[in-house]
Amino acid sequence: MALEFRHVIKRFPSKTGDTLTAVNDVDFRVEQGEFVSVVGPSGCGKSTILSMTAGLYQPTEGEVLVSGEKVDGPNAHVGFMLQKDLLLPWRDIVSNVEFGLESRGLKRDERRARAMKVLEACHLGGFEHHYPYQLSGGMRQRAALARTLAIDPEIILLDEPFSALDAQTKLLLQNSFSKVIAEQKKTTLLITHDLSEAVLMSDRILVLSERPGTVIAEINVDLPHRDEPLKRRALPEVSEYAAQIFAHLKLEEKAF
Repeated sequence: MALEFRHVIKRFPSKTGDTLTAVNDVDFRVEQGEFVSVVGPSGCGKSTILSMTAGLYQPTEGEVLVSGEKVDGPNAHVGFMLQKDLLLPWRDIVSNVEFGLESRGLKRDERRARAMKVLEACHLGGFEHHYPYQLSGGMRQRAALARTLAIDPEIILLDEPFSALDAQTKLLLQNSFSKVIAEQKKTTLLITHDLSEAVLMSDRILVLSERPGTVIAEINVDLPHRDEPLKRRALPEVSEYAAQIFAHLKLEEKAF
């Protein structure tokens, strides 16, 4: 088991002195190498789930486990990729990719060798000495993925990494990301508002309710080409899965 949430509740203090429950009784498991997407209404606690996986928040009740170990603080088993690439503008691309390795004390030659390897995997060979301002948005996101992969995390957390990109770049990046992640057999948890994206990239989809978020449906995506979303996109079943997810969300909306 790569990741496990055991009946997790997370509450935050509110400005009025009361508490706000972000997620309630969240219980799910993610197997090693599985790609799972989390969808749900805005404010339902999707990002809170990622933050608890990374150890940035602690559950108010319940437990989060990574590789069988309870998460009680930031942990080195997880790589977190956000909506913005957050590349350091004063560093060239290879130095940005090396940043996490540098903080872990790896020697320069080892850092450079590992960084170059993941840059090649992310189709950025030849751009290692460019600076972030010299790259397109899609290339910057690939550089951010390379930086995440360089630390060799057991789990990759993706917080809407394609949301700011144009449609064509988004499709190409979904494809290249999926190939790299599948080749490296990385366990991945993706947050997205794009139902088609969830179907194109995932083995399984978790649907959350309105806040406080809880899992109201688990949908297994029984389709080929998880490592090539562009091929999966051509399958007629993709729209059927997206409609199934939407139906759960609409039913939940009616309940309120």
